[in-house]
Amino acid sequence: MKKLFTILFIGLISLSMNAQEKMAKIEFKDTTIDYGTINKGDNGIRTFEFTNTGDAPLIVSKVSSSCGCTVPKKPEAPVMPGQTGEIEVKYDTQRVMPIRKTITVLSNAETPTVSLKIKGEVIDPSKTSVLEKKGKSVMEK
Repeated sequence: MKKLFTILFIGLISLSMNAQEKMAKIEFKDTTIDYGTINKGDNGIRTFEFTNTGDAPLIVSKVSSSCGCTVPKKPEAPVMPGQTGEIEVKYDTQRVMPIRKTITVLSNAETPTVSLKIKGEVIDPSKTSVLEKKGKSVMEK
């Protein structure tokens, strides 16, 4: 019987210690950035803003992208509780194509993995579509 009480007592102490553990929490202003339609060669740098809403320092350990055309940059210093931070993303706008990329953020937060998205389309304004060319040639006649 003493063993049972001892085990229960130890269990209650460990539960109360876990409940008091401080934890970082990462909360993003937006998890998707829409570039919209941008021209080839335009500025491809965008920023994801976040806040540490927890009660422990937030350490972003790794930020990676789903493609080499997207280069993310993580904050180097810990983000203190209540403070904000940024993850900068640079997309290579020399690639004329739709943008659909995922950036993965790893940290010591309560939710240790967060996926961010960028989307949009890069166009080359110097090249007109076949439909536009046909429309001009019909109008000229």
